[in-house]
Amino acid sequence: MTCFVCKGTVKDGFSNFSADLGKSVVVVKSVPSQVCQQCGDTSYSTDTVRRLEEITDTITKQFHTEVAVVSYTERAA
Repeated sequence: MTCFVCKGTVKDGFSNFSADLGKSVVVVKSVPSQVCQQCGDTSYSTDTVRRLEEITDTITKQFHTEVAVVSYTERAA
């Protein structure tokens, strides 16, 4: 696969995802992703994006915290 940004080589790997949701920040660790070996640009599959949305929705609805750090694999189970 080729990077959309720099045309470098993209490989499967893992990265951390963060989202600033206004009242809280959510960090999801070890997210399956596609990472450019040249510029570091990161992209996610459609299924991964859906799961990230579920995780962030759950965190914001069930927990009242300013910062939450969770593992993608533990939340995906």
